[in-house]
Amino acid sequence: MAGIPHDHYEPKTGIETWLHKRLPVVGLMYDTLMIPTPKNLNWMWIWGIVLVFTLVLQIATGVVLVMHYTPHVDMAFNSIEHIMRDVNGGHMIRYFHMNGASLFFFAVYMHIFRGLYYGSYKAPREVTWIVGMLIYLLMMATGFMGYVLPWGQMSFHGTAVITGLFGAIPFIGESIQTWLLGASAVGQPALNRFFSLHYLLPFVILGLVIVHVWAFHSTGNNNPTGVEVRRGSKEEAAKDTLPFWPYFVIKDLFALAIVLVVFMAIVGFMPNFLGHPDNYVEANPLATPSHIVPEWYFLPFYAILRCFTADVWVVMFTNWITFGIVDAKFFGVLAMFGAIAVMALAPWLDTSTVRSGRYRPMFKWWFALLCVDFIVLMWAGAMPAEGIYPIIALIGAVYWFGYFLVILPLLGVLEKPVATPATIEEDFANHYSKSGGTKTVVNPAE
Repeated sequence: MAGIPHDHYEPKTGIETWLHKRLPVVGLMYDTLMIPTPKNLNWMWIWGIVLVFTLVLQIATGVVLVMHYTPHVDMAFNSIEHIMRDVNGGHMIRYFHMNGASLFFFAVYMHIFRGLYYGSYKAPREVTWIVGMLIYLLMMATGFMGYVLPWGQMSFHGTAVITGLFGAIPFIGESIQTWLLGASAVGQPALNRFFSLHYLLPFVILGLVIVHVWAFHSTGNNNPTGVEVRRGSKEEAAKDTLPFWPYFVIKDLFALAIVLVVFMAIVGFMPNFLGHPDNYVEANPLATPSHIVPEWYFLPFYAILRCFTADVWVVMFTNWITFGIVDAKFFGVLAMFGAIAVMALAPWLDTSTVRSGRYRPMFKWWFALLCVDFIVLMWAGAMPAEGIYPIIALIGAVYWFGYFLVILPLLGVLEKPVATPATIEEDFANHYSKSGGTKTVVNPAE
């Protein structure tokens, strides 16, 4: 970790010395495993290993599924049935892949909201945050493109609806939509393109994950206090940190085991719980499902997309000042992508000098409302776009944008934070003294 003094790998045998001079892979592994890590990390820091495991799971199961899948409009649906019925273990491989996507997004949302609460996006970790948001966008693209592959009713018509959004872009929308689909409608060209990209993008995500890990290894891990590790000397740094191996590796593996127990229970006993029954009906362009919904992990942003209808005053005003260029449909598209953009801009929108939400009394309440708002938006996105549901979604969208664009900047001026610990060591000692332990904490690595 740059700037934090610690012991580096030193080859001990002739073979190690020979290899280290030519390919220092052992040294890289050693420095990664023994990296000094803030010793006060709590259980919210376990989602990284869950995400890495799930990414590997998705790539491995995806490669096996590709061996039996046929990307053709006349055979795609039947090839899925072939996997489920005829391939040895095929149904379990597909269920791992299907539900693995849900675990992937659940873990990434926990990871993102943990970062938002503890201020992991603040300097000097802005690049780490932006790389993480790029990974999230690629996850969304990969999930969407994989959605069409089963070639069921919901896959087909959901893809038609989502790609149709690009047609709302003024002047160039129709050309972009045609370019995406390879035709004027969802068909064989779209299936070919989405299949290829769905297979490719996970490897791009894997590359960005390596960059993401490299980035936070360069700046150091954030921690619940937001206080940086002391960098004056190796002895001072050792008081704030523990080696990643074995302390945090064992902790992460234990947490991963608990998560996998729940995951295996879902795969084994309720594998289709998060799916949609219409997707077990082969795609029919002439029969549209009564209620088209995306997968659950897209629902909050889908709710934001739908809530900005032509009778919303901000849409009417924008339509008027742009002389009709920005209509309700295009405004919804801008709002959907804008909801992700404001989250990515959090490092510059948050004006507080205190990093961790633990020491920000007003921030805690507003952040709790943001979490509730996200769940409400998810629920509203699953409901029909009629009655009171669009109104609830609109209120949720207003708070989402208001939190990032108004509340975060103002809190930095209006809020009076409580005192933060002087060092990570002090926080660690205080935590264990309250738990009946001792305030004198000896680092076993010293």
